[in-house]
Amino acid sequence: MITTVERRYSLDEYRAIEEKAETRNEYHDGEIVPMPGGSLNHSRIGRNILTYLTYLLRDSQFEPINSDLRLWIPEYKRGLYPDVMVFDGEPQLNENRNDEVLNPTLIIEVLSPSTADYDRQSKFRMYRSISNFCEYLLVEQDEVFIEKYSKLSQGWLFSDFNNLEKSISLDSIGVELPIAEIYRGVVFD
Repeated sequence: MITTVERRYSLDEYRAIEEKAETRNEYHDGEIVPMPGGSLNHSRIGRNILTYLTYLLRDSQFEPINSDLRLWIPEYKRGLYPDVMVFDGEPQLNENRNDEVLNPTLIIEVLSPSTADYDRQSKFRMYRSISNFCEYLLVEQDEVFIEKYSKLSQGWLFSDFNNLEKSISLDSIGVELPIAEIYRGVVFD
């Protein structure tokens, strides 16, 4: 019987690799996991959301950030790259690093076939360990469909949306996000 030894990386080793990497990788408690590339629809949806929220929130204390910034989740020893994060006030840096943050209020993920289950289950469980995280959107890229989770005192409230003529109330940041803006320019096969 042949056994293989899986290479484990320290957090410092991962960060050093990630600083020079041409592609992004998540950190899963010692394991480096390459992130899959996105599609045109995925890119358009992420851009649309970020652009619209940036405009709506330009004179507020809220700051939307794109997927280039890593979210560190201490409880799970994970470094993840959400598609869009919104911060209430200044993002809290992890150990004064300018490439890792700790405190998004709102997280938005554009779903890919290869990551949809992970985004809905394991990733959402990890995100919930962030004390001020209180709203989560999961956006389908191949059809008009958005799942919204809102934190309440007794748990998380689920709602879904599938009508381009409707808007989603993002209570955590006090704005309405029109579904038509999310899917502007997106072509479905």
